[in-house]
Amino acid sequence: MRVIVQRAKQASVSVHQQTVGAIEHGLMLLVGIKQGDALQDVQYVADKIAGLRMFEDDTGKMNQSVLNVGGSILSVSQFTLYGDVRKGRRPNFMKAAQPEDASRLYEAFNDELRNKGLIVETGQFGEMMDVHLTNDGPVTLIVESKQHD
Repeated sequence: MRVIVQRAKQASVSVHQQTVGAIEHGLMLLVGIKQGDALQDVQYVADKIAGLRMFEDDTGKMNQSVLNVGGSILSVSQFTLYGDVRKGRRPNFMKAAQPEDASRLYEAFNDELRNKGLIVETGQFGEMMDVHLTNDGPVTLIVESKQHD
């Protein structure tokens, strides 16, 4: 499992020109699920993200988590995070999980975040989406559940 985590001043996602998810202050997540990922991966990544100290404290140091600052999450599924471009010019998506597995784990991931007390907005799995983001900082991290190959 691979998640691009961006600190956001605001973020939204729309499908067919209709906003389906939006947050103000918080984290924008682009979520990729890999073949072989399981519930343990979901739990590890959700726990890591909920506790990541990506927000500044009163001294200007990144010592606060999204939970500490009362932020929200915008979670968007993105199978292209497992696009392999090492050969040729067309990405190979063979390592991305099949849609049924990816959808199930994506929903479990969002539920894990909600169970930690976070407000989680989402896009629509499998749809073409327009994502709008004001990256705060910019601060962007990558969280992975396993060593990538």
